[in-house]
Amino acid sequence: MKRLSYLVTRHPWLFIVFFVLATAAVGSNLRNLEIEPDLKAMLPTDFPARVDMDAIDELFGGTDFIMVVLEGDDVLSEETLGRVKELSRKLARVKGVDRVMSLTTANDIRAEEGMMVVERAVRRVPKSAEAREKLRGQLAANDLLMGTVVSRDFRATALVCQLKISAPDRATLEAVRETIAAVPGPEKVSVGGSPVIRTDMAGGIANDIRKLLPLGLLVMLIFLFVCFRQLRGVFLPFVVVVMSIVFAMGMLPLLGWKLQLITVLLPVILIAVANDYGIHILARYQEENHPDSQLDRPALVTRIVEALGGPVLATALTTVAGLLAMLSHILVPARQVGVLAAAGVTWALLGSLTFIPAVLTVLRKARPRDVSATGGHLLDRALGRVATLVVARPRTVVTSSSVLVGAIALGSFLLTIEMNVVNFFPADSELAKATLLLQEKFGGSLDVAALAKGDIKDPAVLKEIDALEQRLLAMPIIEKSSSIAGVVRKMNESVHGGDPSFDTIPETREAVAELFLLYSMSGDPTDFDRMVDFPYEHALLSARIASLSTYDLESATREVESFIAGHPETVFERVGGFSRLLSSLVKALVVGQLWSLALSLLMVMVLVAILFRSLTAGFISAAPLGAAMAALFGLMGLMGIELNHITALLSSIMIGVGIDYTIHFLWRYREERRTREPAEAVHETLVTTGRGIVFNALSVVVGFAILFSSGFRPIQWFGFLVTVSISAALVAAMVFLPALVLIVRPRFLEPA
Repeated sequence: MKRLSYLVTRHPWLFIVFFVLATAAVGSNLRNLEIEPDLKAMLPTDFPARVDMDAIDELFGGTDFIMVVLEGDDVLSEETLGRVKELSRKLARVKGVDRVMSLTTANDIRAEEGMMVVERAVRRVPKSAEAREKLRGQLAANDLLMGTVVSRDFRATALVCQLKISAPDRATLEAVRETIAAVPGPEKVSVGGSPVIRTDMAGGIANDIRKLLPLGLLVMLIFLFVCFRQLRGVFLPFVVVVMSIVFAMGMLPLLGWKLQLITVLLPVILIAVANDYGIHILARYQEENHPDSQLDRPALVTRIVEALGGPVLATALTTVAGLLAMLSHILVPARQVGVLAAAGVTWALLGSLTFIPAVLTVLRKARPRDVSATGGHLLDRALGRVATLVVARPRTVVTSSSVLVGAIALGSFLLTIEMNVVNFFPADSELAKATLLLQEKFGGSLDVAALAKGDIKDPAVLKEIDALEQRLLAMPIIEKSSSIAGVVRKMNESVHGGDPSFDTIPETREAVAELFLLYSMSGDPTDFDRMVDFPYEHALLSARIASLSTYDLESATREVESFIAGHPETVFERVGGFSRLLSSLVKALVVGQLWSLALSLLMVMVLVAILFRSLTAGFISAAPLGAAMAALFGLMGLMGIELNHITALLSSIMIGVGIDYTIHFLWRYREERRTREPAEAVHETLVTTGRGIVFNALSVVVGFAILFSSGFRPIQWFGFLVTVSISAALVAAMVFLPALVLIVRPRFLEPA
């Protein structure tokens, strides 16, 4: 560090200009930033669930749909059906919409005078009560339509807008809403489906960035002023934070990445973490710049850089290691956040060791401040009391802390995993209400799908499709399904005069082919485009799940996979649907959490062991982190806070940031131990370096506390959990660790 401090103090303007220009160059890419709201994009392109979903979309033109639901006293009224007819006609013209299925466009297959008749479910809008009741009876007898385009109580009807595979979410949804507004009526209208979730999520991401970034910077300015009460103490760490955010965010489009929900955490992570190194530099500056100091500016800056260069570099490397442990995650945006946050922290480290010292060299010396344990402000006096307590009763501190952490850690057995995306939004939001309506009236908006391959007109193939469909319909969470097997059964029943005993698959291929031929005489064969391909070589079975619970989605997927596993010669070759994607995401989440936790802890232990040249140092440093982590997961279980793709990032961030406090304490304690007895060295470390450690931890807590104002509930919980976990890591490093050091007296901290 002597060479670095020499260069900085001799050529300060060189470092100042370099950092400003380099940050501006990378930050210029921010104008190309794009948002990616699709949850599917969280998984690698070669992830099996995503590969299967893409393959099904390619065969059947996409499985996405927007559902427009009209609610009224009786949706078969003349006025409502007239509006449905007009909306169906206009929505079909919307760019991005492939076709619209509604009461006025869907076909009704029924028996009439001993023959199969295929015609529109509503050919003419009924003008009389008698005609309306006749229509009601016809619809009630058609299971293909009930619960699909009309609710069983006839108080809601749905227009299912099936989308083209390349339809843009926002533009298509805006066009759909404009069309609805152009056809007014007394019915209450709700719009739901995956594109609505993605669009609202994209808007929420943009709003969060616009809101959280300036709010976080403002809060950080106030915090720095409270800590240092000097302009340079506020300005310099703040500028380094801004430069690190611009640098990291500018790398997003530079690397070809897009802004996702998880990426919202990136600027907040940097606001909370990137100023830590500057805070330590400024805290030491105030400590060294006492009234009796005779050092000039270059000498003062040189002493600070040489004294803190080692621990600051070490803490930054451990933070970067913890963040890079996110590369073990299967989630793509988690990896990206790890890389970008590590880059931002590295830029902040370089700025703290060069840019800040360079500016301090250029500026006049600040007015000295009293930061002693007796003459300082409340924090300094509090540190003195904590030091006295720890030195007086180290064994009591270690024992009581261990018992408390152990009791809280038991709550980890209650920890649950949940990826219900609607829970990301407030319960009273339009999206949440619309999703609940779809679940209650139309069997939900998410599905599980199975792709069959073979001769689809073969009765054996159709019977296997039907067997899986009936197995799924037996599940309480599945109320509606669609498959070509169900259509064949309906057609077979109709050609036999509506006899329920013929609600079966015919026994010969010729009989099946004849049913399709009869249908084509009065119906449109393209009606089956979303169920079977034109050569009749692939068929899609889709079942809607009346729940968004991760457990329910996973159980439906597991049911399909269990059926396929029980049929070695099965015709099903792929399992898809959003439920498969989310259940795979949950499994990846658990694996990623475990790997990230283990890898980040191991990397930090190795770095600390190398730093202090002792294996014992690695294990000692893991003790406060392990205690804080156990308490964190226990608290999540006790409070019913779910583990999801947002909160799963906690372990890497906590370990990467929390280890800083341990390193700073051990580094300063080893210095003090050269001339002092252990108890005196602990006391002196806590009242001096302890001040910078507390400022460091409080800056993280204050930085992440702004997440409480996020529009997404998982982000809000993440902010709460970070404040709790960092507070726990701070207490462990300032209370538990000093007491442990006094009891164990590790050799690597003892003077030679």
